[in-house]
Amino acid sequence: MELDTTYGAHNYHPIPVVISKAKGIHVWDPEGRKYIDMLSCYSALNQGHRHPKVIKAAKKQLDLVTLTSRAFHNDKLGPFLKKLTRVTGMEMALPMNTGAEAVETGIKVARRWAYRKKMVPEGQAEIIVCANNFHGRTTTIVGFSSDEDSRDGFGPFTPGFKVIPYNDVQALEAAITPNTAAFLVEAIQGEAGVIVPSEGYLKQVREICTKNNVLLMLDEIQTGFCRTGKMFCFQHEGIKPDILLVAKALGGGIMPISAVLTSKEIMSVFTPGSHGSTFGGNPLACAVGEAALDVLIDEKLDKRAAKHGTYFMKRLKELQNPFFKEVRGKGLLIAVELTKDAGPARKHTEALMRNGLLAKETHDTTIRFAPPLIIKKEEIDEAIEIIKKTMK
Repeated sequence: MELDTTYGAHNYHPIPVVISKAKGIHVWDPEGRKYIDMLSCYSALNQGHRHPKVIKAAKKQLDLVTLTSRAFHNDKLGPFLKKLTRVTGMEMALPMNTGAEAVETGIKVARRWAYRKKMVPEGQAEIIVCANNFHGRTTTIVGFSSDEDSRDGFGPFTPGFKVIPYNDVQALEAAITPNTAAFLVEAIQGEAGVIVPSEGYLKQVREICTKNNVLLMLDEIQTGFCRTGKMFCFQHEGIKPDILLVAKALGGGIMPISAVLTSKEIMSVFTPGSHGSTFGGNPLACAVGEAALDVLIDEKLDKRAAKHGTYFMKRLKELQNPFFKEVRGKGLLIAVELTKDAGPARKHTEALMRNGLLAKETHDTTIRFAPPLIIKKEEIDEAIEIIKKTMK
């Protein structure tokens, strides 16, 4: 930790624990202390740490070829993209690396579609976003964030974005103009504190976007790949976005893999030279991504998340802790909102760490619990006992 703070930028405030080993839902520090991981690297570890099938696929590919660039074809990209499109129900995929890159790529797709297909005047395309959003850390993305800590000192910002309240369909309708290209929205606002929208919100959003010829661009970087009890959160409402942004769990906890998925018609706005990535679609990532998808499907992690998420929230509510203002979530994406009397959430996450459970505060009042989806019922019971003991 001393080396980190001496030689690394202070752009994080980590929980004071060092992780040197991991397997399944558990991690260990160098002294051998064992912890339950209740963060899952912000949903990048849905399959758990070092899942044997994902590790096996990575090791096999490491002995063959790891990187080619898109200047050439490789034998892993095509099968991976076919599987990814079938899992998502979309027609075409554009692979990138990080979630923020997927969002940036989605913005480019939406803007070019607006100019080439919707015939919006050049340079006038608008994208509507929500207050308290979190879509990444690039200059463009923080420019339309409502979090001042993310924005402070990084301007001037990219124009062309309109911010409206989350979970407000009337605000969306009022914000749309003939120049609106897309509505970029999270299925559940994760970093804002696991804010779950009203039932029917996404369905109404879908109808409004369709009526106004506006692309619905859904950020499922945290909520996707079984986290909320369905393969994707949008499936709870029986809709389909025009553009789907995915990342995190697609990498199986091994490496960054992201993708933008959409229709052939919308994806056709990209032509050779208009967008690219040196590492996007590399054969190692494709082998890992395919294995990561297989684990989600074969182990029915969507059903596990639905069943165990319901049980976890029930157990949390049964604690009836006076510091708990609200327990909310969907599947195994769960948050506990604390009362003012509880003090800063950081105090509690550090106490949980000392008792063998790793969680992370969101803002000053919320603790998020999002374990790997492979967690068992008895392991949830163990976590509940730690939470009960700590919060007492």
